[in-house]
Formats: sequence, C-alpha cells, structure tokens
Amino acid sequence: GIAPEARILLALEDTAAWIMCFLGAIRAGVIPVPVSTSLTADDYAFILADSRARMVVASAPQAERLRASVEGLPAFVDRGAVEGFDALGRALAEVDDAAVTADTRRDEPAFWLYTSGTTGRPKAAIHAHSDLLETAHCYGQGVLGIEANDVVFSAAKLFFAYGLGNALTFPFSVGATVVLHDGAPTSEAVKRVLDRERPTLFFGVPTLYAMLLSGSALPESGHRLRAAVSAGEALPAALLERWRERVGVDILDGIGSTEMLHIYISNRLGAVRAGTSGTPVPGYTVEIRDDAGAIVPDGEMGDLYVKGPTMALGYWNRRAVSQATFRGEWLRTGDKYRIENGCYVYCGRSDDLLKVGGIYVSPMEVENALLGHDAVAEVAVVGARDADELIKPKAFVVLKPDFVASSALADALIEHVRATLAPYKRPRWVEFTAVLPKTPTGKIQRFRLRG
Repeated sequence: GIAPEARILLALEDTAAWIMCFLGAIRAGVIPVPVSTSLTADDYAFILADSRARMVVASAPQAERLRASVEGLPAFVDRGAVEGFDALGRALAEVDDAAVTADTRRDEPAFWLYTSGTTGRPKAAIHAHSDLLETAHCYGQGVLGIEANDVVFSAAKLFFAYGLGNALTFPFSVGATVVLHDGAPTSEAVKRVLDRERPTLFFGVPTLYAMLLSGSALPESGHRLRAAVSAGEALPAALLERWRERVGVDILDGIGSTEMLHIYISNRLGAVRAGTSGTPVPGYTVEIRDDAGAIVPDGEMGDLYVKGPTMALGYWNRRAVSQATFRGEWLRTGDKYRIENGCYVYCGRSDDLLKVGGIYVSPMEVENALLGHDAVAEVAVVGARDADELIKPKAFVVLKPDFVASSALADALIEHVRATLAPYKRPRWVEFTAVLPKTPTGKIQRFRLRG
C-alpha cells in the first residue's frame, strides 16, 4: 500500500531481507532509505522527520529505538514492520510481479543515502536508478575485475554507500557469491568469517585494518584473498605495509563518497602506491583547483573536484549546501589533495586543515607520522589554541595494548613527529584516549575533538 516515490526507512541488519526490501522497493518505484542499525533514538527521529518516511522496516534490535523515535512525530509515519525473513518470503510469493514493477526511468530518484555526518547532522543524497549499475561497471569490473567465481565479504555494512556496492551491486552484477554478516564487525567476528568462508575479496575501513593488525585476528595462512580494499578514510602507508607483511596481499586504497556512491580514485592490482589514493577510476574525471577555481600545478594542494556517471541528483531539502556542493556536472568534494608522481595524495578535509604560523598543515600528514610509531594504534589530529590563542596541532592517541600512557611517551611521540616532518607540524599536545569518536561507518568525527 505504499505509493511510488514515497520513502520507506530500512534499519536492517545485513541479511537477505535487507536486499529483498531494498531491491523490492526500487522495483515498485518506492524510495528505500537505508540507515545504520547503531543510531540513537534521537538520530532515528531526525531522519524520520527529515525523510518523511511512510513506513519503517527494522530488525528486532532496532525496533524499540525506532518506536521511541516515532512518538511525537507527524502522522506521515503510519506503518511499521519488524524484519522476519519467513514472513517477507511468504508475502513476496503472493505478489503479482506485474503489479509491483513500476515504470521508472534511469534518471529518476531510486534511493536515498544519508551522509555519515563527520561534521554534524547527516544529509540525504538522492541517487538515480542508473547509479548502481554504473558503479558496478566502473569500479567493480573496471578496477576489481570481479568475476562469478569470486566470494565477497564486506565488513562495511550495506547501509553505507561503500558497503552497498561491495556486498550487493558488484557481486550481483556478475553472479558472484556474497557473504553477509548481521552483527558488529569486530576484529574477532571478521576473523571468524574470513576463516570460515575464505573470501577472495575483502572490504574494510582503515580503523578495522588497524584493529585486525593490533591483535592476532588475521588470515595469515590458508586464505584465498586476492585483494583487500579500503575506503571511508585514507589508509596510512604504515598500515598497508604491516598488512602486506603479515597477510601477503595488497590493500587497494581509494576515495569515494556518499554523493558519488562509490570509489572514484583508486589504487590498482599490481600497482599500489602506499600513502596515496591512486588514480581516477575509469569513467570519472578529477581536478584539483585553487580557491579561484583554477587547476593547481602538480605537487600543490587544492580542492578536489570530480565528475562521473554516479553523482547524486542533490541533497534532499538542503538547497544552499546542494548549490555549494553540486556544481553543474562537477562535485566539490570538500577534500584537499595534491598530485605526487602521478598519484593523488589525500591531505585532509577542507574544514580539517590547520594554519600554523601562516602555513597550512594537513592533519592526515601528522597522523600518518604518528602511526609510524610502535605505540600508536589510532590517532586523530585537530587544531587547538595555545596560550596566545594561536592554532597548533593537538593529537588524540589510542595506544596499542602493550603500551601505557605517560608524559614521557607523549614527549616521545612529539619528538617522533619532529624527526619525521618539518618541526612546525609536530603536535604541541598529546592526549591519550581509549576510543575516538566515530560515525557508524567508522570515520573519525574530528569536530567532536575540537575544543
């Protein structure tokens, strides 16, 4: 009873029911809006109100939080369902196929994906029907060379633009096998899946690779991996080198976004350049521009722009930010990059850059230097004000299990950066923390660390 073009919210664990609901809605001309299963009641309330979803389909663990979110909202949320695979299967068996196949076009809205909110409240990127197939062609086949005999496991979840391509679009496009895990992607759980299912392609985020490398949960022998892939944040060179040494296969690091649906700059099999995002994916054009819009020379840092066949139609109900981001056929990504030896090197988000002594400093560069120290498991660098109200780098550090926080270790980390980078780039303060604030997709929320 849901009309075409209405929205339905999917708060589902990664199961076959997720795929049935997502593809079934699109086939019927209904707009699925998949969201993380780890959101708070307040997060769900915001997205329900923003999307005006007419129906909610949730896995049982999310049902109570969603019921709390619906209370007090306008009456447009008038239907609810709790996932039950058997019930869904029976319902679909009784459906008249012709009655639910909508007469849609390639350029009309098919689904929404909310950005992961690294800088605040998320925004809904509206994607067209053709976008899924285009990512499969450009990246799944053009970069990965995915084939029917591949077995795919993505620790990045289906609600995440990255995970959607990994665990649905790419394997479905060639008839490959996909392994779904309906729990949290802890290092132990991921290791169990890798051991049991022995995938040929594995997709993770840098935080997960760091977790796997900090313990014993690694597929060090007897695996069938031909490649691993990383996105969501830039992969530090130190993590790649440690993974290569212990696992024996490359990690293809790349950059994508919710707005572009998947990866549009990537390293390639057999041609991985550690510490870089690689080169543009077939089908995409990228430029690095200065503040005036002119293309910068190689080696200079600037704003990354991209155009390609999977760019979202815009943000829902966000005219000003849509106009700032979607510029004709180009997307202004908000990322800072430079070109080094033909490869694209990530320098951080535009709003993360620090100006220290009149010179721009990339937090990513400082973080990579700190990750080269044996004690550091994770790190985030932000700007903090000194006694003179001047901005200087501050590092929030998560230590590896065998190390203990101390002022002596903080001093050693600062000196490590001083010896690695220009002295003005060193952190002036090191604060040890048990965890870093992250989005549901694993991206560090640096804005929560700024004082």
